Amino acid sequence: MQQKEIDIYLNEAENHLLHELLPFWTGRMMDDQQGGYITHFDELGNDTGEDEKSLIAQSRCLYTLSSAHRAGYGGGTLAEMAGHGLDFMMEKMWDKQYGGFFWMTDRAGRVKMDQKILYGHSFAIYSLSEYTLATGDRRGVEYAEKCFDLVQERCADAIHGGYFEMFARDWTPAGPGSGGGDRKTLDVHMHLMEAFTTLYEATGKELHRVKLLEVIGILLQKMLHPLYKTGIPQFTPDWQVAPQIKFDIVWGWDRYTDEGSKENPADNTCFGHNAEFAWLFMHALDILGIGREGYREMLIRIFDHTVDNGIDTEYGGVFVEGPHSGGVYDREKEFWQQAEVMIGMLDACLLTGNEKYWEAYKNIHRFVFTKVINRKTGEWYPLLTREGEPIWRHMGHSWKINYHTVRAMVQGIARLRQLKKVK
Repeated sequence: MQQKEIDIYLNEAENHLLHELLPFWTGRMMDDQQGGYITHFDELGNDTGEDEKSLIAQSRCLYTLSSAHRAGYGGGTLAEMAGHGLDFMMEKMWDKQYGGFFWMTDRAGRVKMDQKILYGHSFAIYSLSEYTLATGDRRGVEYAEKCFDLVQERCADAIHGGYFEMFARDWTPAGPGSGGGDRKTLDVHMHLMEAFTTLYEATGKELHRVKLLEVIGILLQKMLHPLYKTGIPQFTPDWQVAPQIKFDIVWGWDRYTDEGSKENPADNTCFGHNAEFAWLFMHALDILGIGREGYREMLIRIFDHTVDNGIDTEYGGVFVEGPHSGGVYDREKEFWQQAEVMIGMLDACLLTGNEKYWEAYKNIHRFVFTKVINRKTGEWYPLLTREGEPIWRHMGHSWKINYHTVRAMVQGIARLRQLKKVK
């Protein structure tokens, strides 16, 4: 890790963020007529006209703008744009009768899907807390705390611990199977850790600290493989490992048809989630004021599994998933996994100083900058072949938004600057 080499990657990341990624979104995402954000764009960055505004996309856009403003970008304009999105979420998406946010509205804010989904509420807590930390506007953390209280009241499993995830509008639990009522997922609990971390950072309240520590304990004790420390995707309510199924409210399986199934559904782990968990966990420890040293061995095991199995040394980039014991099932390349493993590899460099993590970071960075970024627009292709040919070409929709891409650059730039200081 020579200073000159770090500078090359740092300069590329800064240029991409400032002159491609942020301009792509700030130039086209604002819905000045109906409020909130436009999130559906084709390969050329044209609005596709899809008449929906989802909780996940609106909250992730709010997070993106808030976090970039907090990191010092935009000269104040990003904070104004974030406030615009906050207004839409509070005025159009908040359920004044039962509390919580609707899962989806149309562009005008009329409710299209009224379910209460914990995945979406985790991002609401995350983004609303980040908004207050970034701007000082207390409305964000006020609604973040309302969401948090509802999650504790309506979603917490008092018998087995953790949280149920799928509900009807009135918070009645969803049914089993594809309804998702008989599943607990790594994805949701990891994002609750992320959300509770930022909420605790914003409030400093002991209850938020306690619940953050609780969800961390569940992740460490229940949701990581006991030997490999890799993430296990789905569980029954009493924490038995469950084969992955596709939910009616889809995320993560949007590449699979109704008839499709994952190979070995009880034995697969996602390289992107593993690295994302590791760096989010390290950040949570920092906010909690807990040293990382006691978790060093576990973190290294996670990072090593990602490097040894998830990095494509032939074509570059990160594979999708494989078995816990090692190997690869899915060799395609998803945009968000590239983003999260980039951050994770930089944190691994800072934690250990081991050159192999720097080599892994360079591998992914180069794949992203030569294959994943759509140079016509500045955003990233969502899904590519192993060799780097785009399979999906849209630049934005409810599940492919700016949260991973902008966050990877904001967080990556901060870590590259830290590496310069270390060197």
